[in-house]
Amino acid sequence: MKPVLLLSNGHGEDLSGALVAAELMQRGIPVEALPLVGHGSPYRQRGVPVLGRTRSCSTGGLGYTSLRGRLSELLEGQMGHVLGRLLLLRRRRRHYGLVVAVGDVLAVLGSWLSGLPSAVYLVAYSSHYEGRLRLPWPCGWLLNQASIKAIWSRDSLTANDLSQQLNRAVVFLGNPFLDVVSAATCESLQLPALQLELALVPGSRLPEAARNFALMLRVLALLPEEWARSQPLRLRAALVSELDGSRVAKLAGPLGWRLEASDRLVRGPLAVELGWGQFGEILASSQLVLCMAGTAAEQAVGLGKPVLQLVGQGPQFTGGFAEAQRRLLGPGVHCAPGSSGSDATLRASALLAQGLLEQQSDHKQGPALRQSLAAIGLERIGAPGGSQAMAAAIMAMLCPNQASELP
Repeated sequence: MKPVLLLSNGHGEDLSGALVAAELMQRGIPVEALPLVGHGSPYRQRGVPVLGRTRSCSTGGLGYTSLRGRLSELLEGQMGHVLGRLLLLRRRRRHYGLVVAVGDVLAVLGSWLSGLPSAVYLVAYSSHYEGRLRLPWPCGWLLNQASIKAIWSRDSLTANDLSQQLNRAVVFLGNPFLDVVSAATCESLQLPALQLELALVPGSRLPEAARNFALMLRVLALLPEEWARSQPLRLRAALVSELDGSRVAKLAGPLGWRLEASDRLVRGPLAVELGWGQFGEILASSQLVLCMAGTAAEQAVGLGKPVLQLVGQGPQFTGGFAEAQRRLLGPGVHCAPGSSGSDATLRASALLAQGLLEQQSDHKQGPALRQSLAAIGLERIGAPGGSQAMAAAIMAMLCPNQASELP
């Protein structure tokens, strides 16, 4: 059997593609990956062969970035790199039996250029943004080509909307990126919540993630001191390995924080535990997520966690990105008004964090709030199991005579 090629364009897309690839490999299907932007680390971590020479750029790849970010991409040659990746796909197309495109119009275009039977997971688009999805040209035309055998959406609303627009079946099977954190959540639910936990998720791309983390530390310093002393409050930061202890100490020192034991920042009554490679665990046990990231916020909402945004200077997590994320993910995502980084905005963010945590701990409000957030997560993200569902659908495409025997 010829391998299945996973084609993705973005860090979150690579994660979803890698999770589907891992499921396919467990079922004995050979798989390879072609990340169009970035190094495809999620694939490599799961033992999926990655084609060709990969590279990264300061924005993390083509996508929803600021004007400065798009100019940086041009200067860094990202467009030329992506074109080279697409040419590589065209040259190697005879090696594969099926292409699974994960992302947006760029991934869809790549699958079409391959000339191979394809399945498309449109994780980048949702009808929740505006009520009716307006696909960028030429995505609608591409999706109606005979080579695309299946289209999967990121939520039910989009599946219904696109099914009508394209006059063909678009199916919602779940979102694989939720699977990587759902197992940790099941484990955390077995333990009693002895204290409130606030998770800090500043993002994965440097230097932006470092700037974001500095903003978060400024917000924490504005929490009312008397309230902070009286609360059983645990603060945990989910950091990428590149944002190591020495770099954290350098950015935190001028803000009044000191590093203790290489994995703990202290300022007055506050202590932030620094965690590397612990994102799933930190997210699962939290009652509130202070977030400046894309996929991480989606995972949090999928787990029924309230999210507090903190708008940064970009190039990724800008005001425009944050506003679009709120439309996508719904009322479980909160953001204080005001300009990015201003004292007034940071103070309002601190008060909002305090209020959201108090709601979680309230014996009357808390249960109803958690039930409401769980319903929002199910509507906007879906239930866990997207990786297995997509792998089963791919198996049915590869082995149609055995489809009835698939789990």
